[in-house]
Amino acid sequence: FRPTDATDDSSRIFLGKNKLLQIALGKTPEDEYADNLHLLSKKMSGSVGLLCTNKSHGYVSDYFANLAEEDFARCGAVSPRRVAITPDMIATHPVSMVEQFRKCGLPVDVKNGRVVMSAESDEFVVCKKDQVLSAEQCKLLVHFGVKLSTFRIVLMAKWTKDDYEELQ
Repeated sequence: FRPTDATDDSSRIFLGKNKLLQIALGKTPEDEYADNLHLLSKKMSGSVGLLCTNKSHGYVSDYFANLAEEDFARCGAVSPRRVAITPDMIATHPVSMVEQFRKCGLPVDVKNGRVVMSAESDEFVVCKKDQVLSAEQCKLLVHFGVKLSTFRIVLMAKWTKDDYEELQ
């Protein structure tokens, strides 16, 4: 993680096995560590984490509402725009990448010790706008440093000693 204002010395983020986090919080009212933590434990499924902090709810919600990082698209995501690879972009890669490019469907050859496009076109379209991305397309986007997704954190619930509130 990179240092942030929401995760200073008074805050901790826990990521890991959801089952372990559920057991630590308590799955039922009888085995929960504190009142209503079993309700929070039920939200621990999928790609989630737990933020423990002394910061106010307003500060934390504002911080995460404004937090957005560009990220590489995952398989199954929808492309927000058209992405094409040009011969100049391919020429910067080493010859050892040729087989990986071919496995991803990119038509490349080696000429005079350089990677070049096999096809006579000026570009290779990796994906079109609103197209669902395959694993091969995502690998090509990573190889060429094209970030199409945005990483965001959504707050799902809030627990304090006094109350529990579902936010999502």
